[in-house]
Amino acid sequence: MLTQTKQRQGIDMALIAGVTLVVATLSILPMGRLVFELVMPQGSFSLRPIQTAMGSSTTWTATWHSLQVGVGGTLLSVVLGTSVALLVSLTDVRAKSPFVLFYVVPLLIAPQVTALAWLQLFGPASPFLKLVGLAPALGSRNPLYSTTGIIVLLGVQYGPLVFLMVRAGLRKLPRELVEAALSSGAGRLTVLRTIILPLMTPSIIGATALAFVSCVGNFGIPAFLGIPANYLVLPTLIYQRLAGGGPAVLSEVAVLSFLIGLIAIAGILAQDYTSRRRDYRIASTSLPAAPFELGGWRICFEILMWSLIVVVLILPILGLFLTSLVSAYGIPLNAKTVTLANYAFVMFDHTAASRAFLNSFGLSIAAALFAVVLAVPLAYLVTWRVRWWTNFLNLSVELPYALPGVVLAIASLLLFLKPLPILGVQIYNTIWIIFYAYLARFLVLAVRPTISGLHQIDRSLEEAAQVAGAKLLYRMRSIIFPLVAPATLAGGILIFMTAFSELTVSALLWASGSETIGVVIFSFEQGGDSNYAAAISVLTVALTFILMLFTSLFARHLPAGVLPWRD
Repeated sequence: MLTQTKQRQGIDMALIAGVTLVVATLSILPMGRLVFELVMPQGSFSLRPIQTAMGSSTTWTATWHSLQVGVGGTLLSVVLGTSVALLVSLTDVRAKSPFVLFYVVPLLIAPQVTALAWLQLFGPASPFLKLVGLAPALGSRNPLYSTTGIIVLLGVQYGPLVFLMVRAGLRKLPRELVEAALSSGAGRLTVLRTIILPLMTPSIIGATALAFVSCVGNFGIPAFLGIPANYLVLPTLIYQRLAGGGPAVLSEVAVLSFLIGLIAIAGILAQDYTSRRRDYRIASTSLPAAPFELGGWRICFEILMWSLIVVVLILPILGLFLTSLVSAYGIPLNAKTVTLANYAFVMFDHTAASRAFLNSFGLSIAAALFAVVLAVPLAYLVTWRVRWWTNFLNLSVELPYALPGVVLAIASLLLFLKPLPILGVQIYNTIWIIFYAYLARFLVLAVRPTISGLHQIDRSLEEAAQVAGAKLLYRMRSIIFPLVAPATLAGGILIFMTAFSELTVSALLWASGSETIGVVIFSFEQGGDSNYAAAISVLTVALTFILMLFTSLFARHLPAGVLPWRD
């Protein structure tokens, strides 16, 4: 009996050690390497990289631009997302589920695809504007090549993120507080202003912080809209420095990436400070408040809702699709000019594009599968084996996703610039460094739903198996994983959709032979081949939407909140 107990303890310790080692390798090690480079650039103490980076006027201009579009995009996304959340959650508007599905789509589409879609919709060569007779003259400046254009697209991109977080808070709004205020004669606007919005403050503040971090770290939208206008933010400045200087400037760009991290952390700390100033706890376990009846105004709000979908999703995707059907820039679309040659070229004829499809598919599948396997024991430790260190383990998994992707990319470059110790294997400038970064960044997307699934499962079955002598690995394989498999696999699908056309990380890590779809889209657009870029983008959007619909078929088997687009 004592021997069996020791064996179980040994297996437990091996699991803890293994999971901790993997998390440390994916999270703590790269961030530690980034901090080390700031203090000891190229292995010796020097302040020169810091002085060079911080003494450049370009750095401060890019920092100001990052703050400008970060704050502007955040404010727009908060206003847009909160308004939509209030309308969907508090009123009796119809067709909520399909509306939520369509409204969340921009969040799951890569930012560079969003930027390209809007550029093709409003540009002087827009086939859509030509069809309706509103296209400006060829050679005219695209209005989106501006600070306002970047802010608008960041607001569109992350408005659904704010919507999801605020809606989650509104679902916990207690019925009795709202009904008591209404029964005492308060109007709906008064209830909204004095009860609902104050109670939603933590959700709104949290959403604001997350949107700010996302806006500051976004690469795709400022790259597509800012670089042509010579409007650089910190991520695009890092990209240009690396593209021009290579590994020789890694110490300098490490300073810039650390600066982005400080800005992001400052936003998170501001959110935490604001949240602590008041007590927002709700001492209630009642059902959510009944929806407000809009009466004759309901049809007006429904028209407004679906008009928003048309503006932020349908029209940009339509503009992108029409661009993919014309053979060259500026040619109007008609029965004689429509062609599928762009799709044939990017899928079969262009070597880098064809390779990018395979690379992105393989990287996304591999990252999703590895994350699914790792998420179960990690979530098990965090949820059912709570210790003083498990919170630190959970926060370590969150860190690479919470910080801007460019920070992780630079940290990965620094970590793998030299061959791996002992093994002597070089993964710098190979596809494996992208795989490492994807796994580090997106692991949390599988861990979160797995933790949610474990919280909703009765542990008695696993405890009974443990009492009967079943070893931990056997319990993991035969009991725990089957119970949380739907939630964990849904997280894996989210990883696949997010990683498939990712650009922020891969733009800094790719090399010849390891191109990803995001990199190829960016290269085509930068080279003036917008038709090819549009064709690839349409394919990625179609795949994303198909996966969303496919996963929704199994929604009833998943814990609440696992699928963000499920109402």
